[in-house]
Amino acid sequence: MGINTERDIESNLQIGPTDQGMVRLYVESQGAEIPMDFSPDEADEIAAEIVAAAKAARLMSS
Repeated sequence: MGINTERDIESNLQIGPTDQGMVRLYVESQGAEIPMDFSPDEADEIAAEIVAAAKAARLMSS
């Protein structure tokens, strides 16, 4: 499965700080729970990648 493979799977994404000073992305889907912890600097990099992807997607759809 690649980034362009569509799936009809329902999931829940939560994002927030942990009590250890990390940023957690928490994905829950079909009974699977995936907590992913990142340093604040790593989270900033991920956020920049998301913004860049959103800009690229807008260009593709216009």
